[in-house]
Amino acid sequence: MSEKKAQLTIDGIDETIELPVYEGSTGPNVVDVRSLVGKGVFTYDPGFVSTAACDSDITYIDGAAGILLHRGYPIEQLAEKSNFLETCYLLLNGELPNQQEFDEFENSIRYHTMVDEGIRLFFRGFPRDAHPMAMLCSAVAALSAFYHDSLDIDNPEHRMLAAHRVIAKMPTLAAMCYKHGIGQPFMYPQNEMGLAENFLHMMFDTPCEAPSVSPTLAKAMDTLFLLHADHEQNASTSTVRLAGSTGANPYACIASGIAALWGPAHGGANEAVLKMLDQIGDESRIEEFIAKAKDKNDPFRLMGFGHRVYKNYDPRATVIRGICDQVLEELGSMNDPLFRIAKKLEKIALEDEYFNERKLFPNVDFYSGIILKAIGIPTSLFTVIFATGRTPGWIAHWNEMLSGSYRIGRPRQLYKGHTRRDYKS
Repeated sequence: MSEKKAQLTIDGIDETIELPVYEGSTGPNVVDVRSLVGKGVFTYDPGFVSTAACDSDITYIDGAAGILLHRGYPIEQLAEKSNFLETCYLLLNGELPNQQEFDEFENSIRYHTMVDEGIRLFFRGFPRDAHPMAMLCSAVAALSAFYHDSLDIDNPEHRMLAAHRVIAKMPTLAAMCYKHGIGQPFMYPQNEMGLAENFLHMMFDTPCEAPSVSPTLAKAMDTLFLLHADHEQNASTSTVRLAGSTGANPYACIASGIAALWGPAHGGANEAVLKMLDQIGDESRIEEFIAKAKDKNDPFRLMGFGHRVYKNYDPRATVIRGICDQVLEELGSMNDPLFRIAKKLEKIALEDEYFNERKLFPNVDFYSGIILKAIGIPTSLFTVIFATGRTPGWIAHWNEMLSGSYRIGRPRQLYKGHTRRDYKS
């Protein structure tokens, strides 16, 4: 830790308060304000956008430069050279595995993909039209009732077993949410298949036919999962950490992250892209909607362009753009009216000075929504896919927190209500 200090003077407090300033391995310095409460004051930061609630070694984002690193590795390199399961291992363990370590990890995930038969019965309690996120959130929380042999959060072996289980079972549960909604029988996972291939098998195959999954689509799905594996201290990850700080079991913590992701401001961006494309409706109307997007008095916004964190090009979008073209070509969807709108909209926005000046480039949500629709995944399931990909990040942050020193989360507030008043009969 650095010996740098910040000095703070506050009206009404005679002394100058000295606060330690810490330096991370990269990124901005951090002022430690923990001692302020002892002086009778604390900081005010709605949304915690200027507050570090923890230290972490897992993921680093530089939004201005368009950089996303997992354990120091650029996301572009992981997407090109790695795969989702290897990235899961990296997030959990801090280093890339050697071949033996990867084989052992892959086998552990493979043999934990099946869920208890009682969970299959659990799904029967949901109405056919229940939202997939309602089912997923409930089913993940229920895992603690079926797998209570590894819930000692102070035991590193229990934590890792729970991590392997939740990573392995999330694609199975996600597919079950879809199958229940369309009234088809659940498909068992196949041990000879990879994780993404297995997911598509459980989603779209039926007992009437032999398994058949396109390698191109399986690769695209694997890359989508990888690109969403972690994104630092976002709303859902922070929720997992906050729940974990209470000592809650891992499945309850992951369910809390799913609940946070369910909010449209967090996990619904790629669904919003499809709704926008439907609203545009025809290529002939693209210029009209471009003009609406530029009009500051018009509420219309181009969904899937720009990013709250990235003030440059979203590094994940660079990867997924090529995957999008491969999927559309594989499925013969290049001439689909909706995808033609998307491609023309992308071209215009990338060439338009207005969007370039404001760094409003297509982000990962723009392309992922197009890919998921092309594969045949309904928009109501998009956030479930997001949750499946984000699970290793959630569980890695949960494990990291419990592996070190931590305190139960307890944010403060600026109270603006009534002062004390007496009850009058």
